[in-house]
Amino acid sequence: MKRIALFGGLYSNHLALEAALADAERRGASAIFCLGDMGAFGPYPDRIFPLLRAHGVQCIQGNYDNSLAGGLEDCQCGYTDPRDNHFARISYLYTFKNTSEENKAWLGSLPGTLRLVLGGRRVLLCHGSPRKINEFLWESTTPDSFLEYLFDASKSDILCATHTGIKWHRTLPRGRHFINVGVLGRPENDGTPRVWYTMLTVDAQDVSVEFIPVFYDCSSLAAEMRAEGLPAEFIETILTGWWTTCLEVLPHKERARGRF
Repeated sequence: MKRIALFGGLYSNHLALEAALADAERRGASAIFCLGDMGAFGPYPDRIFPLLRAHGVQCIQGNYDNSLAGGLEDCQCGYTDPRDNHFARISYLYTFKNTSEENKAWLGSLPGTLRLVLGGRRVLLCHGSPRKINEFLWESTTPDSFLEYLFDASKSDILCATHTGIKWHRTLPRGRHFINVGVLGRPENDGTPRVWYTMLTVDAQDVSVEFIPVFYDCSSLAAEMRAEGLPAEFIETILTGWWTTCLEVLPHKERARGRF
C-alpha cells in the first residue's frame, strides 16, 4: 500500500504549507508531492523553498513557476477578464521581484509532469492538465468523455492536477480516477479560511482519495500581506474564505457557490 500527500498551489502561503507538512507527516504519508505554483497571491515567496527542501517534497512546475524561471512578463494563468488580469499582474510582479535568482533557477529545473506507479496503477501528476500547463479542468464543465481522452492520451490510470483552486474527484470506468488536489495558497471560495490538500492511498485492490482541511494562522498571514502592501482584496479572501478576485474564470455552478 502506498499513501502519498498531494499539495497544489502554494501561492507563497508559507504558514499553510508548514501546517500541511506537519499534518501529512503525522498521517503517515510515505512521500509528499507539490503540483506547482509555489508563488503568487501571498507574501515573502522565498519562505516557501526552505520548507519544501527540508521535508523532501517532490515538485513539478506550474505556470507561475515556468514564468518566474523564464523571466516572462506574466504568470500564464490563463485569465481573459481585464479585472482578473489586473490582479494577476500585481501578484506576479510582486512575486517576481521578491523571489531570489537561486530559487527561480530551481523552479526552472523542475519537470512539467511526474509519473509514478502505485499499487500497479499508473499515476500522472500535472499542473493544469496533461496537455496544457494552465488548462482549467472544472468539475461542472469537464465531461467524462474528455477525461477518458486525457487518460488514453497520457497512458495513465490516475490523473492528479490542480490550477483551478477548487478540489474535486471523479471515478470513471476501468478504475480510473481524476483528482483535482485543491490548493494550499488560498481558501476555495467556501466562506471558511481553511485550505486543502489530498491524501491518496493506493493498493492492488483499491484507490482512496481523502481531502484534508488545513487550519493555520490566517490572521498572521494577513498581517504579513498588509505589511508587504498586497491588495486588500487578497487579504479579505484569506480572512473570509470568499474569493474577491479571479472570479470571471469560474463556471456558473462554481461561481454560484461563492459570495460574489
